[in-house]
Amino acid sequence: MANPVDDIYSESENIDVDTLKNLGPLRPLAGIWEGSKSLDVNPKAEGPLRQLYVERIELQPIDPQSNGPQLFYGLRYHTHVVKPGEIETYHDQVGYWLWEPATKTVILSLAIPRAQVALAAGHAEADATAFEVSAVRGKTDYGICSTPFLEQAFRTDSFRMKVTIHPDGTWSYFEDTVLMLRGTEPFHHTDQNRLSKIGEPTPNPLAR
Repeated sequence: MANPVDDIYSESENIDVDTLKNLGPLRPLAGIWEGSKSLDVNPKAEGPLRQLYVERIELQPIDPQSNGPQLFYGLRYHTHVVKPGEIETYHDQVGYWLWEPATKTVILSLAIPRAQVALAAGHAEADATAFEVSAVRGKTDYGICSTPFLEQAFRTDSFRMKVTIHPDGTWSYFEDTVLMLRGTEPFHHTDQNRLSKIGEPTPNPLAR
């Protein structure tokens, strides 16, 4: 691959159109999943609230993406969460998981309808069964962006997510979002769940 500093326009000549074959550590995540082995610890005025939840997440392969010589393979995802026995949305999230083979970088982009976005990253081997991504407020590469209200009342200082692939085909995650609540000490808003596959992924358009 050409050095982006010398040539920022020429795209890689080694692009495989079959995304599912080139997702590195993200390959086991492709598909449709559900899970309720969960726990959300979130801040309330009276103190931390521990909440179980039911999650459905769809991760579908996208065509290879290039930034000049930089090449990504990825999954587009949508996460929908409800409380047990309820239909009202508890949490909704969209974004992409990306794998850059040349640098062994895993990237997570996320957006939630509370008007907040983040870009988190980490490094892993292509055959890794566990990996972690993180983002920090104020960084211009892997950072967090929020509305003025959230900045003032529930400022997000950092985000960390660890993913573990299990031998039985399930996968789990643990998220730690550090919030600076107005008038209090930093609060660790954590989420964790274990998900089981209920549907296979659809091949990306170029691979069909």
